[in-house]
Amino acid sequence: MAEKDKTPKKPDNPKIDDLYMNTEDGSTEAMTTNQGLKINDDQNSLLAGERGPTLMEDFHFREKMTHFDHERIPERIVHARGAGAHGYFESYGDLSQYTKAGFLSEKGKRTPVFTRFSTVAGFKGSSDLARDVRGFAVKFYTEEGNYDLVGNNMPVFFIQDAMKFPDLIHAVKPEQHNEIPQAASAHDTFWDFISLMPESMHMIMWAMSDRALPRSYSMMEGFGVHTFRFVNERNESFFVKFHWKPLAGTHSVTWDEAQKISGQDPDFHRRDLWNAIENGNYPEWELGVQIVPEEDEHKFDFDLLDATKIIPEELVPVKLIGKMVLDTNPTNFFAETEQIAFHPGHLVPGIDFTNDPLLQGRLFSYTDTQLSRLGGPNFNEIPINRPISPMHNNQRGGLMRQTINKGQTSYHPNNLGGGCPFQAKMSDGGFVSHHEKIDGHKIRKRSSSFMDHFSQAKLFFESQTKIEQEHIISALRFELGKVESEDIRERMVGMLTYIDGDLAKEVAEGLGINPITKPKEPLNHSFPADADLKDYQPTKVSRSVEKSPALSLMARPGKGIKGRMIAVLATDGVDADSLGHYKSALKKEGAEAKIISSHAGSIADSNGDAIKVDHSLLTTSSVLFDAVFVPGGSKSIKTLHKNPDAIRFVDEAYKHFKVITINGDAEKLWDMTYASKNANPKGVLFDQDASAFIEAVSKHRVWERDDATRIPV
Repeated sequence: MAEKDKTPKKPDNPKIDDLYMNTEDGSTEAMTTNQGLKINDDQNSLLAGERGPTLMEDFHFREKMTHFDHERIPERIVHARGAGAHGYFESYGDLSQYTKAGFLSEKGKRTPVFTRFSTVAGFKGSSDLARDVRGFAVKFYTEEGNYDLVGNNMPVFFIQDAMKFPDLIHAVKPEQHNEIPQAASAHDTFWDFISLMPESMHMIMWAMSDRALPRSYSMMEGFGVHTFRFVNERNESFFVKFHWKPLAGTHSVTWDEAQKISGQDPDFHRRDLWNAIENGNYPEWELGVQIVPEEDEHKFDFDLLDATKIIPEELVPVKLIGKMVLDTNPTNFFAETEQIAFHPGHLVPGIDFTNDPLLQGRLFSYTDTQLSRLGGPNFNEIPINRPISPMHNNQRGGLMRQTINKGQTSYHPNNLGGGCPFQAKMSDGGFVSHHEKIDGHKIRKRSSSFMDHFSQAKLFFESQTKIEQEHIISALRFELGKVESEDIRERMVGMLTYIDGDLAKEVAEGLGINPITKPKEPLNHSFPADADLKDYQPTKVSRSVEKSPALSLMARPGKGIKGRMIAVLATDGVDADSLGHYKSALKKEGAEAKIISSHAGSIADSNGDAIKVDHSLLTTSSVLFDAVFVPGGSKSIKTLHKNPDAIRFVDEAYKHFKVITINGDAEKLWDMTYASKNANPKGVLFDQDASAFIEAVSKHRVWERDDATRIPV
């Protein structure tokens, strides 16, 4: 039999088909940016008023000038460790009431995408399972140019102003004197910084929660973080927040599992994404938006421009507007996943910025970073970064220039080139920045509306289930327990008192801090030298939402078990009927059943048929699986029940709250475990049909298993 072709299938995708060819003439064409966005005005910079200063957000000016400045090509500073895939986005309907963006203009319209997931703090060689924020960046190859939705798996951030971003990253990266620790926030410099930044407290709650330990990329939410704008054909503006909702539900691993997975398989998330796509279990997310009319900008008890705040879904529900499916793995990791260049300033008509100071700073830093990382101003010509819409402008030269431009002219206006490329009219898709009125002094000062640092941190913590709250407490104990400076630990615990007294007390107890010193003035240290410090004192607000169940991971269990990994403990003599029934049922549901045996190679079932072994007990661990099935067969169980690794495998799965099914003679193996000493073990199914097992696995964990943590593995 011929070997199966392992080349990833290439669906009908205009981006993939056009990845490796681009020539440009420019005659009779409208002027565009390097992302294919048609330009309406190539003569004037974007100003704050007719006689005002040039604005940092003028992405067209910066792209044009930066290219000129660099006409004579490293690992990403952040988000270095990542994985990505091709796919498509399909719109659920016409959103032209809110935005003129073409890819959201009609039901069923498909747009090619490339999505990259990443950790933030670690280097390229770090583990996928670090406790960290995850990047969630999507490049839409639209007919109007590339649009990048560059976000994270958490909807808020540590800081409010981009000026502090280098400080944040310097603090969380390995310490300067010894380059330790790698891909971890559990060290002095990070918590020294955080303990002096009350604005970070909301994000800290997210980062210490189970959100920082996703089970897989396909089981984590994504967020645009900032408030953006939708603009429709009538030039009406709406504020918008973006959400990616995974159809597989939101699930995590435990901290104990994360540490063990980092040793067993540091490529755990990469491998999961790759295998899911290769096996046809395509990851899916729905895109949702929270839309706020411009006139409602100030109706909330928080500032929409503050990146440390969310809009609770109880105030503005999330409207689902489309679905993203990732169905094709990269052909070459470096050429595609590593060289893809995202930028929140890659826009299409109908989507625009707000004055969020963190977003405004990102509009500069991304281009600046790509110049260093990808060697020069022509990174847009790398195949993975090319738009599917044609590019026409007057940019020439520079390192690694690919396009061979015809003609005599490379400037505008011109007569020799027939005035081409010409400026596009709005009616022809030319981009025009939203005409927002700005009236104020040039000043370096935070808005007083940004000074509430604790109410949403408190909202997040109080909206978690009891189990999730316990995990946050344990995470803070672990992280701060690694901090050597007693002053930093005490200061940080003092800050927690402003979020929740019991939270602070529990963390302090784990650190041996008694009494707790509550700071009288938890001053935000982001102030200029001559500031009036009362302007930087955090304020208190009365929350309009007391609890938000949507903030709990457990609020979105998802449906089914597609993409789940099921460990099947078996060896020679395994019951053929039971094994066959379960494997068939699991495959039908999109889950993968892996045979784990005492040895590699193959085993023979009770009918004498050979079955391929996927892993031996020596080369795998229960932490790499979502559930465990132990089929019967007296010979198989007799062998396994003499193997300490098999017993440990079951006990460890029980400790991590996973569903376990024991069939037939396998009860003899169960009787050898520590977990079996419990009179009524929760989530352990005996002689159940595959449908009962599948239903239990779809709930992900058996959190009601109170005795799990006492299992000594």
